[in-house]
Amino acid sequence: MLIVCEECGLQVSDKALACPHCGFPIKPEILARRTKYNTNRRKRLPNGFGQISEIKNRNLRKPFRAMICVGKTDTGRPISKPLKPISYFATYNDAYSALVEYNKNPYDLNKEMTVQELYDQWSPDYLASLKSASSRCSIKRAWKYCRAIYDMHVIDVRIRHIKGCMEKGTISDDSAKTPDPRTQNDIKTIFNQMFDYAVEYELVDKNYSRAFTLSEELVKEIRATKDGHIPFTQDEMHALWNNVENINGVDMILIQCYSGWRPKELYTLRTADVNIDEMFFIGGMKTEAGTNRKVPIHSKIQTLVKNRYQQACAINSEFLFTENGKPFRYDIYHGLFTQIKETLHLGEKHKPHDGRTHFVTTAKKYKVDEYAVKYIVGHKVNDLTERVYTKREFEWLKNEIEKIKE
Repeated sequence: MLIVCEECGLQVSDKALACPHCGFPIKPEILARRTKYNTNRRKRLPNGFGQISEIKNRNLRKPFRAMICVGKTDTGRPISKPLKPISYFATYNDAYSALVEYNKNPYDLNKEMTVQELYDQWSPDYLASLKSASSRCSIKRAWKYCRAIYDMHVIDVRIRHIKGCMEKGTISDDSAKTPDPRTQNDIKTIFNQMFDYAVEYELVDKNYSRAFTLSEELVKEIRATKDGHIPFTQDEMHALWNNVENINGVDMILIQCYSGWRPKELYTLRTADVNIDEMFFIGGMKTEAGTNRKVPIHSKIQTLVKNRYQQACAINSEFLFTENGKPFRYDIYHGLFTQIKETLHLGEKHKPHDGRTHFVTTAKKYKVDEYAVKYIVGHKVNDLTERVYTKREFEWLKNEIEKIKE
């Protein structure tokens, strides 16, 4: 049925929502219902601003992906790539905020990111994946030798720069010491893993660290340093005892030689962990068997431990060992050990762990019970009868450790 439009006077169907001639609404209530604006609908992003897409049908914690526009095709279609370094976000607003920040100051990560910035971005997850504190410490220490290229752009790094850090890197301007073989290997590991990360996130096209291998001579030197720890000789022990009052830190090495602590277990001992009246330590870490173990203080080192304990109490230190009033870190202890080794002309291959090796070797020489040795150094006892059904008195442990006479 035809009706007359009130606006233009022309005929229009009574089923029409609006006049096809002038647009006058014939049924405004229905038209308003159909064209009602959805206030929850997101606005279309401006051209060239970027894209935000929600990945559905997958159980993702961060389903919103932000893409940036990096150019256009010959037909005018935008070329997009994921926003870096983070592309996925938990909410739409988070993704939108990231695009806003990018568009305030658009950057090309390939050109602008420095090596130090890449390390800061990559290292937290990698260090967290390492099982031991000593491994994390080795990586951090090796990175200090790479300071010459901290400010280089990632895209400019080549093989010669990596090799330069490995062969000629120094920790500071006034240091002439270059990386030892194991540190060179750690530096290579850093760049291998770090630039794998850079390739994955499209910061570089190629990992130049993977383009070369360690020389055979260097590999042999690294293997030589991994052949194991060695005990001190009698002459070396005499040298340590003769200089215990003259050289700072010698007493720590001697205490380790008669108690079997790992280096970090030793220098992190607290005064609360030392019972001066009954002469024992409580400490340890790394393994279940090694944590919070009770270790007798051998009669040969009791005076050394008392002196350290009194010094710590005098300065209100919670740690038994301090350097200039501050707790030790591994790099400080390693440096102190190296200085003592060079001053007393101890064997070049000696490392901070060797005091522990010396204890075990000497204990076996004097036929200390094998289970006593394991309890003292924190090694796991596999024998079911000993571990579960045998209850040892601490007095037995003290008697066993006193079998060591040298």
